[in-house]
Amino acid sequence: MNRHLMLSLSGMALGVMLLLHVGFYVFYALVTRYNPALVSPNLDSWPPTPSEWVLIAVLTILGLYLAIYTATRLSNRILQPLNAVAEGVRRVASGDLAARATRPIGSVGETATLVDDFNSMAERLERTNRELVIWNAAIAHELRTPVTILRGRLQGLAEGVFEPDEALFRRLLSQVEDLSRLIDDLRTLSLADSGHLALQQNTIDLSTEICHVVELLDPELRVAGLDVRLELHPSPLLCDPARMRQVLLALLDNARRHALPGPLWIHTRQEAEHLILSIEDSGPGIAAEMANHIFEAFVRGAPSRSRPHGGTGLGLAVVRAIIEAHRGWIHYQAGQHGGSCFVIRLPRLAPTHHV
Repeated sequence: MNRHLMLSLSGMALGVMLLLHVGFYVFYALVTRYNPALVSPNLDSWPPTPSEWVLIAVLTILGLYLAIYTATRLSNRILQPLNAVAEGVRRVASGDLAARATRPIGSVGETATLVDDFNSMAERLERTNRELVIWNAAIAHELRTPVTILRGRLQGLAEGVFEPDEALFRRLLSQVEDLSRLIDDLRTLSLADSGHLALQQNTIDLSTEICHVVELLDPELRVAGLDVRLELHPSPLLCDPARMRQVLLALLDNARRHALPGPLWIHTRQEAEHLILSIEDSGPGIAAEMANHIFEAFVRGAPSRSRPHGGTGLGLAVVRAIIEAHRGWIHYQAGQHGGSCFVIRLPRLAPTHHV
């Protein structure tokens, strides 16, 4: 905008000077040729003749008009965007998050950028508010089921409706574990969104960690009919071991819940400065309309809407948050065997940091 102001004011000054010089030149050229009596024959005489006074007045008025016109145009191009932003700010402050500032045609420099930045901010506020409403509803829904079960069972125990036995207590403990897992997942996502997800990084062999996690979950995987097939290579990785185990547990548990009985392939390989991990099952895969949303919080496919079959809908969102905290990325693709394939790319020498 500084450049535009400088050019506009310089142009206005140049225009006024040209108007004066050309005006006087044309006036004296015409008068000298056609009616010399209108001007004083003595160039040093004072005051000017009436015709010269008229010329001075006309040129002054034209110069003022040019200056006022230029200043008005310039001020409108600067003030109109500022007024639009001010009006938008007032509407947002009053609770209207759908308010947007209109950028006038011809707005320049920083004022145009200000309008665009305000609109981006308002759009983000509106989206955040909308997501907050969805999150509150989803969290309330996820908390309601285990809390309702716990309340009913405990009330039944207190009133003598249920006999206290080991099986009942284990079911109650399972509901408490679901609540604890939900709280931990929400905390992880909250820390990641706020930029405070701390990583305690050490160099590990990811292949060794994969073997440990598979061994831990082997009984549950076998019950689900999954035959784990490993194709692992030495995979040194600088990462947070606990967070990486959380990622592996979440992905394998996701396969246990949703994959059809059959092989479950886990591969690692190295590409330049990155380590690639892929986990692929043999079906049924994820519908195309859901594939772009599975890493969003509380998004679950139709088969996993019920709690006995599905989870909270936070598992893959937590996985993505942890992977991105390691400066990596994860994506879903259709597997070669008709199932789901999750591919993770991680930098092998990521710097220690907080996200």
